Amino acid sequence: MQDETILEVRNLKKYFPITKGFIFQRQVGAVKAVDGVSFTIRRGETLGLVGESGCGKTTTGRVILRLQEPTAGEVIFEGKNVFALNKEELRRMRRDMQIIFQDPYSSLNPRMTVGDIVGEPLEIHNIARGREKLRRVQELLEVVGLSPYHVNRYPHEFSGGQRQRIGIARALALNPKLIICDEPVSALDVSIQAQILNLLEDLQKEFKLTYLFIAHDLSVVRHISDRVAVMYLGKIVELAPTDQLFENPQHPYTEALLSAVPIPDPEVKRERIILPGDVPSPVNPPPGCRFHTRCLYARDQCRVEEPPLEEVAPGHYAACWVLPFKTQRSKAAVIKKEAGARE
Repeated sequence: MQDETILEVRNLKKYFPITKGFIFQRQVGAVKAVDGVSFTIRRGETLGLVGESGCGKTTTGRVILRLQEPTAGEVIFEGKNVFALNKEELRRMRRDMQIIFQDPYSSLNPRMTVGDIVGEPLEIHNIARGREKLRRVQELLEVVGLSPYHVNRYPHEFSGGQRQRIGIARALALNPKLIICDEPVSALDVSIQAQILNLLEDLQKEFKLTYLFIAHDLSVVRHISDRVAVMYLGKIVELAPTDQLFENPQHPYTEALLSAVPIPDPEVKRERIILPGDVPSPVNPPPGCRFHTRCLYARDQCRVEEPPLEEVAPGHYAACWVLPFKTQRSKAAVIKKEAGARE
């Protein structure tokens, strides 16, 4: 069962139109938030999706669930194309696909009690009402580490970590198979982050859940993920098992990200890679490799031809023309050193 594919994303695209004019609006461009993303998730595993803010991580998760409609591509969940489902079919499938939102404050309705928030999915899908719903809600609150007596409280009476537990309980209400975790710990204190991550891992083992874990904190991703996909400007540039990606990155952008991760040892020092320039606009992405404007090893081919995401080692995929780029890096360091000596 571990090797069974539960979710397959094929060439997913999401463009947001840019319009001009007050009355007769016409499209003058598009923000290419997600531009040709493909990956698979196996049943029971956690796939981490990382990248800078604005790279398209959250949009990818929302489009998979059809919280936002796609521009192109396919999402196959348990053999069914999610984008081809009608309204009723999609409603039934939502029982198996849920989301944990990033902000534990704005994602809970302040006018609803905890019992109403967690129990709402049960009523919408006609699973439980009345006393049966109350019993189920109390069970869910206990599962996520809250008291059953919290059912009549409102969100403002809870801390950020407790609110996120309420969001997790709501996502678990329908016994889903896949949960998209949209940066579920980024708004929490570090000590609370550890509690929520451990809770997610325990729930995964207990209920055999599958996670798409979206985050920008690489330390968190390494702790919880089986595989990691790295996004840059709407595209996946590297995908590999977690340990393999952290120990032997095969894309310059991944290496730059890893160089910024703090090491909890004052005696160990890591060379920090500072990328030049800023992230290009998704309205007008550069031709060829989208990372070439900031890459330290870019060559002419990178500027005109887009590299495909190819397997460079068993289970390890990267989209880069300059492989292995570490060799290029060592040469570049020597050239820079020699140039400095001449000056």
